[in-house]
Amino acid sequence: MRRRTPPPPPPLPQRDGVDPVRLRLPADGPWATVREHLVERLSGAAAGAVGAMLDAGGVVTADGRPVAPDAPYRPGLYVWFHRDPPPEVPVPFPVEVVYRDEHIVVADKPHFLATTPRGGHVRQTALARLRTELGLPALGAAHRLDRLTAGLVLFTVRPEERGAYQGLFRDRLVRKEYEAVAVHDPALVLPRTVRSRIVKERGVLAARETDGEPNAVTRVEAAGHRPRPGGGPGLGRYRLVPATGQTHQLRVHLSTLGVPILGDPLYPEVTDPVAPGDFRRPLQLLARGLDFTDPVTGREHRFRSGRTLTAWESYADWAEGR
Repeated sequence: MRRRTPPPPPPLPQRDGVDPVRLRLPADGPWATVREHLVERLSGAAAGAVGAMLDAGGVVTADGRPVAPDAPYRPGLYVWFHRDPPPEVPVPFPVEVVYRDEHIVVADKPHFLATTPRGGHVRQTALARLRTELGLPALGAAHRLDRLTAGLVLFTVRPEERGAYQGLFRDRLVRKEYEAVAVHDPALVLPRTVRSRIVKERGVLAARETDGEPNAVTRVEAAGHRPRPGGGPGLGRYRLVPATGQTHQLRVHLSTLGVPILGDPLYPEVTDPVAPGDFRRPLQLLARGLDFTDPVTGREHRFRSGRTLTAWESYADWAEGR
């Protein structure tokens, strides 16, 4: 089997912890110049913006040389450049480092902060922040948490070791424990293991359960309940141990059980998006624990988040957005 040649290393430095964009020009096409291809490829960028990048020498090849504004099209050519990121409202909560050695960083991510750059969240991500704050430009994420979920995330220090740590999650060798706050249903029999098939379609905000072989398995346990201040259904605290990692799995499973997580904008129904910068009433879901055997050092790791869920500590503070 023929081995794929890896792309060259980026000739441009990061900006605010964000890597430059890398593109490889297709083997064939109708473009006479690199500029023509970039204008078509970067459909979200105006032709003038592409031209300005080229005029400023902001598009470079593997040797760091700028691509001339009228450079002819070259099939297979790698180019790098930085795109101006979209405006982002700063997430006013810190990323706490729980553990750090020469191989890994374990961070305790706050609600509302994405794990890695994606879509409209680029600099306001845990990865970009940690690269800058820790001075580790090669830092990479071994897995991800939803932007609205708080808690533990594992990052790798050395790119050549990232695959080994990602393999822990792929092969289900990490024991993950979550905590959630939802309505307390005294008729709900716990503990129980929920099994279902979850499908997440591209471009659709919410995942859904469907018929077929289960691909999502969650152990759900009761971890306490208490009256809700001011009356109404009481609050339940739930311990969740997923055996799989489907998108929104825990949120879907609790909603299916009739106890959707407090603050969930997607389950059981999709609600209108909140305004940028509205950090009130965070989703009451926390990645509480990560346990695994280090694939590089053989060390046994057991990490716990130091965060708490506001609705459990003080429901009034959470409900009023304090």
